Amino acid sequence: MAESRISRADWRGPTRARTARLREKLRDVYGVPIAQPHEDPLAELVLTVLSQSTNDRNRDVAFLRLRDRFETWEAVRHAPVAEVEEAIRPGGISKVKSQRIHDILVAIEEANRAEGLDLGWMRAAPVAESRDFLCALPGVGRKTAACVLLFSYGLRDVPVDTHVSRVGMRLHLLRPGAPFEELHDEMLALTPPGAELEFHVNLLRHGRRTCHSQRPSCSTCILRSSCPSLRQMQHR
Repeated sequence: MAESRISRADWRGPTRARTARLREKLRDVYGVPIAQPHEDPLAELVLTVLSQSTNDRNRDVAFLRLRDRFETWEAVRHAPVAEVEEAIRPGGISKVKSQRIHDILVAIEEANRAEGLDLGWMRAAPVAESRDFLCALPGVGRKTAACVLLFSYGLRDVPVDTHVSRVGMRLHLLRPGAPFEELHDEMLALTPPGAELEFHVNLLRHGRRTCHSQRPSCSTCILRSSCPSLRQMQHR
């Protein structure tokens, strides 16, 4: 089900009431996810790198092998890239990912000055400051930065991955065709404070279980009566 692009000039975002109704319907099916911040931003950074172009199982295997091989992130930073590559091989494209992990850790060490690889300062820093720091790292964009801030410290940011963006655009929560930078800004603006984890996780779950990229299960979708994309498709 392809989603037609909408220009900025023609875009009318969702009302708070409509957004609240969609959140409630998702909550009825998927509940309210609970995950305490784990306070390990480096782990979240590396985990997100490992998640690229693979499934969750392979990502987790690669991550656990990396942590088994190296006792600290400093050890990963100073290890030969080939050793990191061997450890994370189950996660796929390990040559690219190992170099990226190395480059990220080097960049953090150089930019973080006295703190080295310790990113604990983000816990109390302005979100925008932490986001800018993360997005300046090699290969790190808004989605990765949002994962670090939300899952590590419970800060106010919402990751927009391929599932969240697809569901959000089909429901016209997010502007169809918008670049990811804009999608992140829109997603944050329409998410009430305190609902960042819930909205992200439930949209992601809906994208994985029902609103697939190809052949979405529209006939059984709990949001079908609220989906502009489905109505457009039916009227063609």
